[in-house]
Amino acid sequence: MEEKRVRRLSPQPKSTSHFNSYEVEEYSRLLDWLLANIKESRTKIKATLSGRGVKVNGKVVTQFDYKLQPGMKIEVSKSKQNVEFKNHYLRIVFEDRYIVVVEKKPGILSMAAGHSTLNVKSVLDDYFRQSNQHCTAHVVHRLDRDTSGLMVYAKDKNVELALESDWHNIVFDRRYVAVLSGVMERNEGTVESWLKDNRAYFTYSSPYDNGGKFAITHYHVLNRSANHSLVEFKLETGRKNQIRVHAADLGHPVCGDVKYGNEDDPVGRLCLHAFRLCFYHPVTHRPMEFETDIPLVFKNLF
Repeated sequence: MEEKRVRRLSPQPKSTSHFNSYEVEEYSRLLDWLLANIKESRTKIKATLSGRGVKVNGKVVTQFDYKLQPGMKIEVSKSKQNVEFKNHYLRIVFEDRYIVVVEKKPGILSMAAGHSTLNVKSVLDDYFRQSNQHCTAHVVHRLDRDTSGLMVYAKDKNVELALESDWHNIVFDRRYVAVLSGVMERNEGTVESWLKDNRAYFTYSSPYDNGGKFAITHYHVLNRSANHSLVEFKLETGRKNQIRVHAADLGHPVCGDVKYGNEDDPVGRLCLHAFRLCFYHPVTHRPMEFETDIPLVFKNLF
């Protein structure tokens, strides 16, 4: 903490016994000020802020870009600062009072599917309770259990409905990267078909209308080895198992895919990762752009 930028006030026993108090000495935005002056990790500071653990002039503020002026008094909760999200399967990428964006590892469901199943929603709900946020995670879209990558959850029903009702217009870029079996013949292209599930929940692809849902997938080859192809996929529609089925249609199924694949499993997992997610914030309407690295186990094959 830089003493020239912030001055700690003498605590007032009744009002600040659970808060550390500071005075702002220069113009700034709230999150920027907290990151510069509070000796905690970015994740912990954002959790404190979104968890209603920060007051400005005695009023709880959760807005990251709240404008500060010299002379304002900031109080930061001691207890809420100690709530830091840690989970083997999940990493919080972004969080505010309306949404939370996470990166999930393979092996965890997006939401519960029976009793005692490991799922992202339950993990987030536990975190919200521990940080006294008084909200629950609302599922907006899904990734398969064995697909890794970026997801967004709403923190209340109204935000969930805002996202779901206009999802295709709100999301302006969604991309995946996959390791496919074999060497792709073309550098790029588009797959279009109708997708329909049978009674065993196996998704069939047809070039003609089979009563299913029309699906469009664009692809671009990033790299090739003697046995595999690293391919970027961009979704124009978001159907169940769309990339996995369309990759199989191309004759190059996703590696590690036990449902639509060919037993080519070079790294012991489904080689599909949602690496880019861009959307307009459902409340502020600002463009939000998130991107993760390509998994190292994918890169090591090339």
